[in-house]
Amino acid sequence: MGNGADKRLWGAESVDKGELRDPRRQALNFERVREAHRVEVAEDYVELIAELIAATGEARAVDLAERLGVTQATVNKMVGRLVREGLVATQKYRSIFLTEKGAALASALRDRHDLVRRFFIALGVDPETADADAEGVEHHVSDETLAAMARFLDHRGN
Repeated sequence: MGNGADKRLWGAESVDKGELRDPRRQALNFERVREAHRVEVAEDYVELIAELIAATGEARAVDLAERLGVTQATVNKMVGRLVREGLVATQKYRSIFLTEKGAALASALRDRHDLVRRFFIALGVDPETADADAEGVEHHVSDETLAAMARFLDHRGN
């Protein structure tokens, strides 16, 4: 720690022991993480709905609850949020469907996940661990970092 990259990451001239980072920059970093956490759950649902539709032809609330390890009530609450955000559509006694906006988001999320996973594998992480780690990182990594990962992989021919 304490190298130039760390200083740029934290937005401070120095992050040596005992020194604090710029409070505005630190607050912005924490705010970005909180927003990523808020969006992460919705993105997980959209990704899983797309996977279920691709694999089985439908996405049912019961399947979402089982695969996410949550209650049916939790799924219903989140699906309601996704409907309000225009990402999914539902019909009584029918499956959950992605809207055009939801399908576009699912595709972008799949691409992000794949890029992060391939990057981790290029670093020497085994594919199973890379897949699990990509699931968390993909929601928190900036577009700038994703672009750098893509350049790194392109440079290596991955």
